[in-house]
Amino acid sequence: MKVGHTKKTIIVREYQLETGVVQVFDNYMVAIFEEGVTMTLERAFQIIGISEIHFREKEFGYISLRKNSYAIDPTVYNYLREMENLKAFAIVSIKEIDMHNFKIEKMFYKKPMKFFIEYDNALAWVKKRVGTK
Repeated sequence: MKVGHTKKTIIVREYQLETGVVQVFDNYMVAIFEEGVTMTLERAFQIIGISEIHFREKEFGYISLRKNSYAIDPTVYNYLREMENLKAFAIVSIKEIDMHNFKIEKMFYKKPMKFFIEYDNALAWVKKRVGTK
């Protein structure tokens, strides 16, 4: 029998989009996109809209869990960096190409953005940036 305080992470809402899945938690969201998708500005507006529904009045973080390969229109980052309450942007992948792409993406985003190999490390960083434990 386990005694003590355990805090379970609860998904507030999960969205099934044509591009993939977006899971919303208390103060961050996780996106897992489908193989071969191109993340256009129009598609990014769906994600931005979800963030406005759940995080309109509070700081939040975003985790891109890159299990699959997909393309991103770099102009998306012009809109993302205008979001005052988006305090952390983490990318999680074990693929070398994603690490290379991250260096390019970071030039467009110009706000706190970090690359991780382990999801748990990304989550800890995001939670620290948005001020939760």
